[in-house]
Amino acid sequence: MSILHRLGRITTGLAFGLALGAGTAAAQDVINIGYTGPLSGGAALYGKNVLSGIEMAVNEMNAAGGVEIGGKTYKINLVALDDKYSPAEAAVNARRLAQEHKTPVIFTPQFGGSVAIQAFNEDMGFLLMSYTSVPSITQRGNKLTIRIPPAFDGYMKPFSKIAMERFGKRVAIANATHDYAKAWTSLFVPVWKQLGGEVVAENPMDYNKDTDFYSGVSRVLAAKPDVLFIGGASEPTALVVKQARELGFKGGFIIMDQAKLDEMYKVTNSWEMLEGSVGVVPLVNYGTPGTESYVERYRKVYNKDPGSEAGLNYFATYAVIEAMKHAGTTTDAYKIRENFAKALQTLPTDYNLYEMTDIDEGGGLLGQMNVATVIDGKVVRVQWQDDED
Repeated sequence: MSILHRLGRITTGLAFGLALGAGTAAAQDVINIGYTGPLSGGAALYGKNVLSGIEMAVNEMNAAGGVEIGGKTYKINLVALDDKYSPAEAAVNARRLAQEHKTPVIFTPQFGGSVAIQAFNEDMGFLLMSYTSVPSITQRGNKLTIRIPPAFDGYMKPFSKIAMERFGKRVAIANATHDYAKAWTSLFVPVWKQLGGEVVAENPMDYNKDTDFYSGVSRVLAAKPDVLFIGGASEPTALVVKQARELGFKGGFIIMDQAKLDEMYKVTNSWEMLEGSVGVVPLVNYGTPGTESYVERYRKVYNKDPGSEAGLNYFATYAVIEAMKHAGTTTDAYKIRENFAKALQTLPTDYNLYEMTDIDEGGGLLGQMNVATVIDGKVVRVQWQDDED
């Protein structure tokens, strides 16, 4: 039974382990990999999608007989905790994972949680695998942090220019209220204004708790925007789109990279509703040899298409183990971090889905900006260059 099936039965704060061949794992050396993320509430699907990528990588490695590091063969045990998308809960969970389960690596898919965990992860000696594109997470001087996706600041200009050229320069902000959304907004607004745009309304909403966005969307639409800047987890973001269309909005959407167009389509069930949206390229449209192979394998396991949350964390799990192999240790997080660049260069294509081969000094993985927009009901990949005027 997969983690995704088990999640329906776990209670808040309950840890659970995962390892194929669990009956023999007790007699073998084991690497515990930690995860803290939203497994309940409005962001639950987001958290479960992230977790599915880690789970799939763990299952594959265990099914192959484990991994050899420093002359020993290890099984991998995935221990996950629900933090309900709360930074404070993420910090509590991370301490528990490190203390009780001796996890040398902990994944989290939230910016606020990453900041909270950075207060103590160096002292406790575990590597933080942060699934957030906020650039500042690897600019804080923490020596045991890896930022998995490319920094989002590169999306601001292409997203803005594409939306402006098609719909106009009046934008209303109707995104989420969590720390990640605030960080996006703080960088987006100046870029929009520098390009000649105007912010005509601003009404962030709690995407994690609310399911009815009528009042908030109505408020920003009263300002007659050409474009809505929205985003949070995919499900509530899609509900905001549906509400805006039902209220008669004909303009475009700029969508923060946390929300994914293909995941949103599963909620709207209509590309017409998503017409004019600008966001990141769905994994199924990425087109590299690694992603094509991964998508096929993921579909067989989960009977659905994977999103970027699953793909990037699948890749990052393999990269962590590859770094352990180069470091010759499963416990020394500093040595594992030191060998991450080597790991990216030697990781096979089937696992390095996004063809990332370098990491910056702060721990941010380096990759291309992949921009997509919906035109005539189809997701179209946009070739973008930073020097474009």
